[in-house]
Formats: sequence, C-alpha cells, structure tokens
Amino acid sequence: MKKAIYFFASVFMLVSCEAEGELTRPLPPVAIDETATPQFQGNFEPTSGISATGKVKIYLENGTYRLDFEDVTVSNGPDLKVYLSTAAYPEQFVNIGNFNANHVYTIPQVVNVSDYSHVLIHCQQYNHLFAYALLQPIQ
Repeated sequence: MKKAIYFFASVFMLVSCEAEGELTRPLPPVAIDETATPQFQGNFEPTSGISATGKVKIYLENGTYRLDFEDVTVSNGPDLKVYLSTAAYPEQFVNIGNFNANHVYTIPQVVNVSDYSHVLIHCQQYNHLFAYALLQPIQ
C-alpha cells in the first residue's frame, strides 16, 4: 500500500512540475515594428563576479510597450528573469519573463513603464542579481 501511495504521489509531482505557467512557457518570436518609437534605453552593468554587456531599449508600438535587447551577453545562470524595477536591485519590480537576449518582450498593459527606472537580469532561483540597466528617456 505504501508503495502505491508513493508511486501515485511521485507521478502527481512529476506531472504538476511539467505544467507551464505564463512566465515559463517558451516565447514566440516578436519583432519591433518599423513604426515603433524608442522611449527609453540603458546600458547593462554587471554585478560582482558576473560578465554582462549590451543595451536595452523600450519602444512604444501602437499603444503597447516592447522591451528589446541589443547585443546583450550575460554570464550563464539558472532561472534568469527580466524585471522592470524601481531601483538597481529587485525590491519593487515586475517580472517580464524568462531571460532570452534574442526575444522582444511585450510589457503588459497594466504596467506603467514610467514608474520603473531600471531593467534587471536576475536569477530568481538563487535571488542573485546578474545585471542592471538604468533607463534614460530618449529625446
């Protein structure tokens, strides 16, 4: 009886761990439209022991904000996320999704982009900041 319960519990845990949430499912490719206007940009700065270079830009396209990386390279790490943050560390932030330097992120409509001053690349699993970029308005 114990073995049967253990077997069913193991199967349940495996199946429930396989479910993809909104922030963990693979992202479809999205491109910035030619008519999009750049609103903010910043250069990534690495934290101690991390290598990070490149730039981030936020565009306004048909009333929707999109976040795009340009020539971004970051040290490998598990569970890297992209955050919009009010500071150069994850205190008050919005999780935009899994980090992929080749993806363009659509920022949810409920997020007021001007409330956030930084884009972070953060290892959620170990609560370790990899890189941050101070966003500056593009004139």
